[in-house]
Amino acid sequence: MTTTETDWAKSTPTTATGWLARAAEVSALLAVDAVQRDREGKTPHAEVRLLKESGLVTLLGPVEHGGGGQDWPTAYRVVREIAKSDGSIGQLLGYHYLWFWAARLVGTPEQVLAVEELATKNQLFFGGAVNPRDDDVVITDEGDTIVYNGRKSFSTGSKVSDLTVLEGVLEGTDKHIFAIVPSDSEGLTFHDDWDNIGQRLTESGSVTISGVRVDWASAAGYVDKVFTPRVYNTLNVPTIQLVFVSFYLGIARGALETARAYTVQKSRAWLHGGQERSVDEPYVLDVYGDLTAKLWAVEAFADQVAAEGWVIHQNPDVVTERERGEHEVRVAAVKARATEVALEITSGVFEVTGARATAAREGLDRFWRNVRTHTLHDPVAYKRREVGVFVLRDEIPEPTWYS
Repeated sequence: MTTTETDWAKSTPTTATGWLARAAEVSALLAVDAVQRDREGKTPHAEVRLLKESGLVTLLGPVEHGGGGQDWPTAYRVVREIAKSDGSIGQLLGYHYLWFWAARLVGTPEQVLAVEELATKNQLFFGGAVNPRDDDVVITDEGDTIVYNGRKSFSTGSKVSDLTVLEGVLEGTDKHIFAIVPSDSEGLTFHDDWDNIGQRLTESGSVTISGVRVDWASAAGYVDKVFTPRVYNTLNVPTIQLVFVSFYLGIARGALETARAYTVQKSRAWLHGGQERSVDEPYVLDVYGDLTAKLWAVEAFADQVAAEGWVIHQNPDVVTERERGEHEVRVAAVKARATEVALEITSGVFEVTGARATAAREGLDRFWRNVRTHTLHDPVAYKRREVGVFVLRDEIPEPTWYS
């Protein structure tokens, strides 16, 4: 990846506009060799270092510890901007934001302060071994410590992370316990088995967890081995689903902008169409207008839902089950639309770029591969169903790992 000398260390943005401009600078650097890096599939150490040097990893961190002090609506837009050039790095950054925020979702006030100070001051990057489709990791209680043992099929951010969020079930109970551990902890083994068609640089391979020990004092939200639940604990799902929406829309915009540049610079008019330039072809104009209008609409919807969610994040102790449920319905709706429009754009651009645009050197296929890979995370039909149940029966979704 090609980088240039910057003044990032000398100037930290203080506004959302400034941070979005910083994200655009990073995105431009990622775009330079995005096709090559996607093809090589190497562990993205340099890319994560770029996120750290630019300050983007501490966007949500407290200002007093050197963080950006920004809100979730800004974080989602930053993820979109990064994903425009590199969907994998957009996903890594979005997941990092979620796991950085995990302490606030389930931790005690003391844990929140400690985690955010540590991670922000040291620009630590988060990964997570929290895959609900697997049999849960088993946790044993050994007095003052708990011990994690098991395996997860996916652990996004594995080898590029400094900290990893673990989750498991306490043996003999139904208690789920989250904890944050150093990614180089003894007993934490990341495997090189992520070999999918898209999101190739997300380091989402499996992980084996063998005897990873954590003090009970670090068990998120537990005091004297007791967890006091609140509705806000369950906001992790709508929050991460909006992260998904963000990098889907970013990838879609990247595909559209890349295709536009190709059409303007390289595409030829159809020899029987009566036009001298591709940009004058009526069907080409129609497709670009249609795809752009659809993208604009979903981006606006996503921004609106993000703003609604931020109200909840600002008042975590008073959110009701009904408020949380209605927000999840809105998230489900925008997730469904973002999935559909991203798939339509990333495949549809080939209709207006032509056969030569399928050359491997153009890399236009990576956008579709990335969207297609991650949109299978959880069936979008169930998102539409959530909306339908709410509209017809006035029922909100029950909080689960996916709703």
